[in-house]
Amino acid sequence: MLFKILPFINQPLIILGFIVFAIIPLLFSLAFHEMSHGFVAYKFGDITPKIMGRLTLNPFKHLDKAGTICLLLFGLGWAKPVMINPNNIPNSTQRMLVALAGPLSNTFLAVVFASIMALLKNYYNMNSNDLLMMFLNINVQINLALAVFNMIPIPPLDGSRIVTWILPNGLKEIYNKIEPYGIFVLMVLMFTVGFAKIFELADILQNYLYSLLKIV
Repeated sequence: MLFKILPFINQPLIILGFIVFAIIPLLFSLAFHEMSHGFVAYKFGDITPKIMGRLTLNPFKHLDKAGTICLLLFGLGWAKPVMINPNNIPNSTQRMLVALAGPLSNTFLAVVFASIMALLKNYYNMNSNDLLMMFLNINVQINLALAVFNMIPIPPLDGSRIVTWILPNGLKEIYNKIEPYGIFVLMVLMFTVGFAKIFELADILQNYLYSLLKIV
C-alpha cells in the first residue's frame, strides 16, 4: 500500500486522501476486531482484556509492530492478540467463540457499510463515483479482507484458535508447536501468491454481498 503512495509524497491532498480513505478505515476495522475479542471474553467472565485496556476503539491500544509494518506496506496486517486467562474461560467452546468474534465483527462491519451503500444508491441515486460511496466501498473491502485473513489457520490468527478447538487433544498439541513460527510464516505469505488469494476471496464475498443488496 505504501509503495502506491510514494510517488505522490509531495502532493498533500493525495496524502490526505490516502489517510482518510485507507489508513483510518484500516485502523478502525482493526480496533473493532480486537475490541470484539475482548468484549466477548469479558462477557464470558474474563476481566483480563478490560484490565489491559483492550475494550476500546483506540487503535493505538491494539497495534502490533510487525502487523503495522505489513499493514502500511501491503494494506493488510494484524494487531496484538487480545490476551485472555483460560482459567476464567474454562469452556473450550467459549474460547473458540472469543476467537471467532474478531472475523465476525469485520463481517458485520462489511454488511453494515454495504447496507448503507444500498440505501444511498436505491433512495438517493448515488453511484459508485461519489466520494461517500467510494469511502464505504473501501470499508467493505477492508473488512472482508480482514475477516478472510484472520480465518487463516496460522497462529496467532483467529483461524488457528478455531482449528485448535476442532482438533482432538493429541493433534492439538502437535499443532500448537507451530505457534512460535507463525509470524514468520505470515511474513512469507505476504510476499507470495497466497496473499493475493486473500484479496481474491474477499472480492468474491464482496461481489456476492453486493448482488444480495442489489448494489451492482
